[in-house]
Amino acid sequence: MKWFSNFHNVKYLLILVAALIAAASLFVSDILVKDLEREERNKMMVWASAMSSLINADLNENVALEQNILSSNNTIPVILTDDKGSIIQYNNIEIAASKDTLAVLMERVAEMRGKGNVIPISVEGLEGQYVCYDDSEILIRLSNYPYVQLAVVVLFFVICIVAVVSSKRAEQNRVWVGLSKETAHQLGTPISSLMAWMEILKSKYPDDSLLNDMGHDVERLQRVAERFSKIGSMPEPAAEDIVTVVERAVEYMKRRSPAKVQYVVEFPKRPLIVRMNAPLIEWVIENLCKNAIDAMNGDGVITVSVSHDSSKAYVEVADTGKGIPKGKRNRVFDPGFTTKKRGWGLGLSLAKRIMEEYHKGKIFVKKTAPGKGATFRMELRK
Repeated sequence: MKWFSNFHNVKYLLILVAALIAAASLFVSDILVKDLEREERNKMMVWASAMSSLINADLNENVALEQNILSSNNTIPVILTDDKGSIIQYNNIEIAASKDTLAVLMERVAEMRGKGNVIPISVEGLEGQYVCYDDSEILIRLSNYPYVQLAVVVLFFVICIVAVVSSKRAEQNRVWVGLSKETAHQLGTPISSLMAWMEILKSKYPDDSLLNDMGHDVERLQRVAERFSKIGSMPEPAAEDIVTVVERAVEYMKRRSPAKVQYVVEFPKRPLIVRMNAPLIEWVIENLCKNAIDAMNGDGVITVSVSHDSSKAYVEVADTGKGIPKGKRNRVFDPGFTTKKRGWGLGLSLAKRIMEEYHKGKIFVKKTAPGKGATFRMELRK
């Protein structure tokens, strides 16, 4: 049961089942087509024999049986030619009035000969004649049917996989939204209490410098609660300078990073205006910086750069850590995925949601290599 609970395993199982159904369908259809080809070949052998008997019959000979055999063929296209390739007669071949009948028949004869669908017959006193035939409409349809069926099977399983992905994503979204809302709700009461205590402490110790630092931390808690409360609802974007927002996030992380972590910033000339929700963008940058610190084990260089072109603004966070393994590069944004011993694996998942769903932008791993760090890029429309 544990194996089936893994979505990737279920997806591969569905693909395997689809491949098996397609292979079985093609195999069975191929057998039916070959059986029908043999049956039509036998019918044309009988038809050619009846034609030979009719041509060689005496005037007084009863040829009713031969005529019945010849007239019974109303499905298989057939052309009778002489030894020089001239058309003697044809049957079950429709030719448009706008086309040259002889040219069409000669082309069909060449196709029939190319397939090997030729039966020679002998005529007394004359050179040999040839019965050329083609596949019936039923045989052609049966030959094409497996591919139509294969397309239907593929479409069906694509729809199934899309439905499974959508259902799983919707379920994950409900979990993350519920978790975020509950976190914001639980933080609300102690934050309000802390704010009240801060006011009391300020009234009693107005000159204490530590209270300012405590006030900043309480404000920080307020912003964190605000961020969590915005998950699940569409935040209102505002035109702000992306450089200022990134700088504010980096300055916050600098004060809370290990001493061996160095920050390098590369900012363009200000301002660089982008429509965004600043608290959420700060959250994304902080998450990227935290992951970078973990990847470097608290010792290395984090480079944060901002650039832009005519339509987009780019924010990149690069580290000198251990990098992302090749097989895990495409999974780092999956909910619950983490390479750390502790943590829920929600940071990058929420960052992706903030960038793509709330800002219609992108976030992805620009480059990475084992032992050479990783670079994450954020893209926002100007």
